[in-house]
Amino acid sequence: MSSVVTTEQPGGRPKTAGRSFVASSGMLSTLGPLAALILACVFFSLKSDRFFTGSNFSLIFQQTMVVGVEAIGQTLIILTAGIDLSNGAIMALSGILMSRLAVNNGVNPFLAILLGFLLAAAFGLLNGVLVTSIRLPPFIVTLGTLNIAFALTHIYSQEQTVTNVPGALTWLGNTFDVGQTAITYGTVLMLVLYAFTWYMLSQTKTGRHIYAIGNNPEAVRLAGIKTDRLLLIVYTAAGLFYGIAALLLVARTSVGDPNAGQTDNLDSITAVVLGGTSLFGGRGLIIGTLIGALIVGVFRNGLQLIGVSSIYQVLITGILVILAVAVDQVVRRRSR
Repeated sequence: MSSVVTTEQPGGRPKTAGRSFVASSGMLSTLGPLAALILACVFFSLKSDRFFTGSNFSLIFQQTMVVGVEAIGQTLIILTAGIDLSNGAIMALSGILMSRLAVNNGVNPFLAILLGFLLAAAFGLLNGVLVTSIRLPPFIVTLGTLNIAFALTHIYSQEQTVTNVPGALTWLGNTFDVGQTAITYGTVLMLVLYAFTWYMLSQTKTGRHIYAIGNNPEAVRLAGIKTDRLLLIVYTAAGLFYGIAALLLVARTSVGDPNAGQTDNLDSITAVVLGGTSLFGGRGLIIGTLIGALIVGVFRNGLQLIGVSSIYQVLITGILVILAVAVDQVVRRRSR
């Protein structure tokens, strides 16, 4: 990963130069979450014999995969110093659209899936257009589209859960055996998406520019990079990830649920922050987001296994988020 560093050319025109400390600081910011994940696994394995089993880890990944995929899109936006509050609502609307089209309207399931993806991407594009053209803060824009998507979901669904969805929509919930452990295809898809995003962010010019926008958007613009176009790509891609998450949710639950995703915006932000990505943009690794999502999954699973009430799961997650943001603030101050 790198960011844009400006130097002066003759005539005062800035140019981009080399790689910065973003990669190394990103690696360092991921070590803490990784250590926390390992310690949590050790702790819960000592407290419960059922925790450290293949079937339980497969369950953790299944419980993580929907928010985990949403968190990929959230990471891309946060790296540009934005934030997305609408992702859970967009996911719910996309899931309801594809399931109702396939079940109630007799649309080919694969076409229904495609239309669900396109709707989610269109909402992402709308967020990007409002952020770049009207210059509204991402918080305000996505708060507005959250309410729009939420209302459309309940209007279109008529408050009814869609059942008997066709196999094409639930296939990713099927499993294959690795040894004696059943792994869902949805888990594999999530890991493939993380690998793809890691490659894009770390090995391509587009990825470096995404980091650069989060660090210094004005320097990026002066370097000749079309920042608005790149932001449109980021928000649209994030919307597409939310559509994929919708398909994963339908596959996991076998229904189209209009009430789905109501806390996924906060859950995805939690995963990103716990993974070491800075809320101020420009620093973090996508692998950290996966670790952050797994931390939440491990804590919820482990606490449930040892009989701790679900309200304490929420309490501990909130404490972890505050600690992660506090660490990020300290790192930012020391790097100045």
